[in-house]
Amino acid sequence: MGRFINPGDELFRQAINSEIYVDKTGLLNYTNRVILTSRKYLCVSRPRRFGKSMAASMVAAYYDRTVAAGKTFAGLEIAQAEDFDEHCNKYDVIQLNMQNFLSRTRDMDAFLQLLKKSVLWELFNLYPDYMYFDKTDLIGSLADVYTNTKRHFVIIIDEWDCVFREFKDNKEWQRLYLDFLRDWLKDNPGIALVYMTGILPVKKYGTHSALNMFWEYSMEDPLDLAPYVGFTNNEVKALCQQYNRSFEECQHWYDGYSFREEAEVYNPHSVVRAISSGVFDTYWNQTETYEALKIYITMNFDGLRDCIIKLLAGEHQHINTKTFSNDMATFQAADDVLTLLVHLGYLGYDSTKEEVFIPNQEIAREYYNAITTTNWDIVVRALKRSEILLQAVLAKDETAVAKGIEEAHMETSHIQYNDENALSYTLSLAFYSARQKYKIFRELPTGKGFADLVFLPRAIYPDLPALVVELKWDKAADTAIRQIKERCYAKALEDYIGSILAVGINYDKETRKHECIIEEYNK
Repeated sequence: MGRFINPGDELFRQAINSEIYVDKTGLLNYTNRVILTSRKYLCVSRPRRFGKSMAASMVAAYYDRTVAAGKTFAGLEIAQAEDFDEHCNKYDVIQLNMQNFLSRTRDMDAFLQLLKKSVLWELFNLYPDYMYFDKTDLIGSLADVYTNTKRHFVIIIDEWDCVFREFKDNKEWQRLYLDFLRDWLKDNPGIALVYMTGILPVKKYGTHSALNMFWEYSMEDPLDLAPYVGFTNNEVKALCQQYNRSFEECQHWYDGYSFREEAEVYNPHSVVRAISSGVFDTYWNQTETYEALKIYITMNFDGLRDCIIKLLAGEHQHINTKTFSNDMATFQAADDVLTLLVHLGYLGYDSTKEEVFIPNQEIAREYYNAITTTNWDIVVRALKRSEILLQAVLAKDETAVAKGIEEAHMETSHIQYNDENALSYTLSLAFYSARQKYKIFRELPTGKGFADLVFLPRAIYPDLPALVVELKWDKAADTAIRQIKERCYAKALEDYIGSILAVGINYDKETRKHECIIEEYNK
């Protein structure tokens, strides 16, 4: 067993032995399907603290020929597979964390030399008796071993993209790094599988072919690997039951990532911290501060600021992800910045609709922290006023509510403000702080139409009333109240027991004033 070649199963056993461990060994069913095929090149990109390194150590422990995997994986999902033994412990595994090499060197030449020397040192200790054509040549020496043993290598590369994150503007170093990976990995018959993971997908480099043999599994679309990106809904439900935690709170704070193959995916690191401590809070900033987010959302691209405000109001935004260069420096438009935020985990992405959104309360807090330290003074004031507006609604202060919405309208005046949909957008921003206490539904079906906005208090706020909000454009607020009653909108809340406030809001296009009426409402 070595540090880089056949590293054993110690890291994976530490994960299994942790107080909270969620079985993700089903991933190995997929790697077993593609090993020794043309689809053997996998690049699995995820945000920080989404279990990338744990998955890499799991893959290494399974294929490493020096491990007694039958014991290590006993009782886990993969052990039940019919072909569990077919590939288990049959390979020489080379596992590399590129960040470790980069942090010990000062330039790309030193980085690559240290990597090669480290692997070669262990290779010659493991196979000392073969004839090597050139003992300074890593690629050639690995080929010499394969020629003699006919034993394939499984290559596992963690933090593959660290060069692009730490030297984001050094195109020459990036090119040298990509050339090394391509020359080593591409069309190499001695390689059975490459499992490469990082935050960014494989770099697009103009006409430079680089690593075009990889199959991408990213936060845009992880395809068959979607259940292994984070924790699934069922996995989080089971943890909440086991540790007697609120599933609703866990969902509110950490759910929201959504893929074709898995509708609800949670940030695993934050779930584990919340389940262990019993405290639902933001744990994201323990891995990266909001300053990193602030850098990107304040970039000078047309429409970017408006998009961020729209997203903060709970809206979705259509984007084109295809122009993104898969690095952290090459941006041509706002869509490229938003696509990077998807890969960093700061935005969810619906690949079917091609829309981005802020996934959950934890991430929304990061945006709030970032924005309140920018020069977006008008927006900052609107966000801070949103709590005052909510209190005005709860106090049934109709004049204060109308005034608060008027102020929010000023912040969204760049939006074409000429229909109820635009008014709904304004309300979403105005009631930003309500998202901490309420579940907010737009266009909620009621049986006799759709309620424009419904605010349903979260379980930890049982004393708050539900809010049924109807919006009118150039009509009257009492018309909105009458519609709520006549169409029995509150029946949509059949399972809700508490009190309800009916809130009618109208915008008069001639006076450019908002009007509000608030009434107690009984189902």
